[in-house]
Amino acid sequence: MKRVKVAVIGTGHLGKIHARIYNNMRGVDLIGICDTDNTKANSYASEFKSTAYSDYKKLFNKVDAVSIATPTITHFKIARDFLKNNVHVLVEKPITPTMLEAQKLVKIARAKRNILQVGHVERFNPAITTIQGFCKNPKFIECHRLSPYPKRGTDVSVILDLMIHDIDIVLSLVKSPLKHTHAIGVNVLSQNEDIASVRLIFKNGTVCNLTASRVSDEGMRKIRIFQKDSYLSLDYAQQKIIYYKKENNLITKKEILVKKKEPLVEELSSFIDCIKKGKQPVVRGKEGKDALEIALAITKQIRKNA
Repeated sequence: MKRVKVAVIGTGHLGKIHARIYNNMRGVDLIGICDTDNTKANSYASEFKSTAYSDYKKLFNKVDAVSIATPTITHFKIARDFLKNNVHVLVEKPITPTMLEAQKLVKIARAKRNILQVGHVERFNPAITTIQGFCKNPKFIECHRLSPYPKRGTDVSVILDLMIHDIDIVLSLVKSPLKHTHAIGVNVLSQNEDIASVRLIFKNGTVCNLTASRVSDEGMRKIRIFQKDSYLSLDYAQQKIIYYKKENNLITKKEILVKKKEPLVEELSSFIDCIKKGKQPVVRGKEGKDALEIALAITKQIRKNA
């Protein structure tokens, strides 16, 4: 099977990690690293024995696939141009800043029969993939995603930056349309919402509470899933699951073993595997669009009530 030629667009925090992973991946050639900052592009290209580019359009006929890890506002234009030139695309979350742009990308990818994968990396957290076998019919879900104030990502709200991960996970667990949303949030240190609390109510009766903050003293990434006679507590960072179950009127507690892996390695490996085997990605453009739709609705509700 032929080697897959890839490039990374954007040399920020995530872009460098993408480049490092591709550089170490079997069956993959890291053809280029692109950034408008020539110094950074040259530095990383030298580190990973690749070629630096300042104009992504010069890569159109040189690669089979790209990872796009640029600011959200640029996602649509870059992803659109690569898809139209028959290049498979993995674009970091959120897929785009607007629904119209997300819809257009999904349509272009379908028409060109190219893969459009969205970088919702928590889907590849081994704790999440392990939990699938225990999560049958969730009744109530509680998510907390807290972090200290970051040096990046504040060009969008905490909903689009952090909470969207949990929105995507919840949508993958609850197979029902959304019925009602109640959201509150405030901006503290940036021009966008830095902390938000949301309640999602689905048509099947499942209720989900989500809290996201980027002004917390300590980090936390946890989800608890309650269902009839049992509940699961999952720590994303530790890749740890505790399973509580009612048995003979007693509550038993056990840890479910998780084979720990680097989620981003799993995500990029899955992307390459889909290219080689012609498969659909775990998080298609449609799933990225669905998560974005709810995230934008939450943001709109918060700002309307501000």
